[in-house]
Order: sequence, then structure tokens, then C-alpha cells
Amino acid sequence: MTASVLAPAIRVRRLGRVDYQEALNAMRVFTAQRNEASDDELWLLEHPSVYTLGLGADAAHGPRLDTGIPVVRVERGGEITYHGPGQVVLYTLVDLARRRLKVRAFVVMLEQSVIDLLAEHGVRAERRSGAPGVYVGGAKVAALGIRVARGRAFHGLALNVDVDLAPFAEIDPCGYPGLAVTRTRDLGIAAAPEALGGRLADILSENLGRA
Repeated sequence: MTASVLAPAIRVRRLGRVDYQEALNAMRVFTAQRNEASDDELWLLEHPSVYTLGLGADAAHGPRLDTGIPVVRVERGGEITYHGPGQVVLYTLVDLARRRLKVRAFVVMLEQSVIDLLAEHGVRAERRSGAPGVYVGGAKVAALGIRVARGRAFHGLALNVDVDLAPFAEIDPCGYPGLAVTRTRDLGIAAAPEALGGRLADILSENLGRA
């Protein structure tokens, strides 16, 4: 008889509102200290207002004005984006090597999880080749950027739910001048960030379990 193999566990942690630098430091420590037996974790949270730039991001993409919003350069992929209250941030601390997941396949899974979530509310969303994220009618509703160290991913994705969109006007979101952004509230989805974030984590957990 062949012994069954248990799928790696996935732990969802709801952290509330967390300062960006504090969350970033915690992700780095978790990723550096985890081992082959460590559970994968999904962290659900939101941040006070902050702009973040990926490792190779071009500062020419903004912010163009001194908004008073902090700007932090980090090791994830991608260009500049904005985080703020009312936005679901899902950090994906996943051992890709253990799950035999390629980075590109994981990115597609993250996008598909958002697409599946919006479809449950009757909203048709899509991905774009060469422009990671999720779009509705040409406007970006979710951004993503990950980092992989020793086969283990961290950072993740951000879904605009009820976030103030004004700070996006001071940047080229994800490095695309003139890119429109939207939020689920404006797409007719009344659910609060906590509800959408929880369901998104469930969908991603299910997709990881099937991978």
C-alpha cells in the first residue's frame, strides 16, 4: 500500500491595520527563518497610506507631488503602487519549491483567485499579458508583486475595495502612464474589505491545495 502524502498546511492570519515597514520586516524574518516543516501562511491586512516601489522601479513614475505619503523601495517585483485603508492586502508566504509551483504559475494563480472572487459577485475580470494584475473594463482593480528567496515566496497582492483612489493620480500605477484604477465598491460590490479579503484567502487556499 502506498502511503498518502498530506498537502502542506496553509494558515490564514488576519492582522488588521499594520504599518507597512512593520509588516515588511515580519515577512522578511518569517521567510528567512522558515524551514521545510513550516506551514505556508497568508496574511490579510491593510496599511496606512504608503507608496511602494519594486526593486527595479523607475522613480520617474512618481509620486509627482509631495503628498506627505511615505515612499518605500522594497525587494518585490513590479513598479510603483499605493496602499491605503480600505484596500485588501494579502501577503502570500508560500514555499513554491515544496509545492512544485513555478513562479509564473503562482502569479497566474494569484490573478485567477481575484478573478474567481469577482466572478462570484457577477463582475467579469481579466488578466493582461505582460502586465501582472487584474483588470475590469481596462481599469486595474488588483496589483501584485512577489519576491522568491530559496524557493519561498513573500509579498503578494492588493485588491482595491473601498480605498481612496486619489493617491493613484500622483503616480503611473505599476509603471503605466494614464492607467485607470478602480475599486470593487465602484463595480457594484457592497462587501466590506474584511469579507472580501477572507473569501479571497479561502479561494487562494483552495487553489493552492489543488496545485
